[in-house]
Amino acid sequence: MNEAPVRLCASVYGRVQGVNFRYYTQREAGSRGLTGWVANCFDGSVEIVAEGEKQALHNFVTFLHRGPPSARVDRVLTNWKEATGEFDRFRVRYLY
Repeated sequence: MNEAPVRLCASVYGRVQGVNFRYYTQREAGSRGLTGWVANCFDGSVEIVAEGEKQALHNFVTFLHRGPPSARVDRVLTNWKEATGEFDRFRVRYLY
């Protein structure tokens, strides 16, 4: 029996811009069958909205705590919600 998809909203803080964090996040999300987006924020953090199976998202959060090799993740804030199904893939989003 398949579980209903859920939504993860996450903010990642540390040295996470200019280190290919968005690229690696998009790659990790795609390999887990997740949809949504990742974007750099004005404050130097990275914001992620992802939807998919709960276990895949929990594994994805593990990646977010680690990040790519050149990143330094200091903190990850997560918020869980009901999925909306509005995304068809996972992409890099540009907020500015």
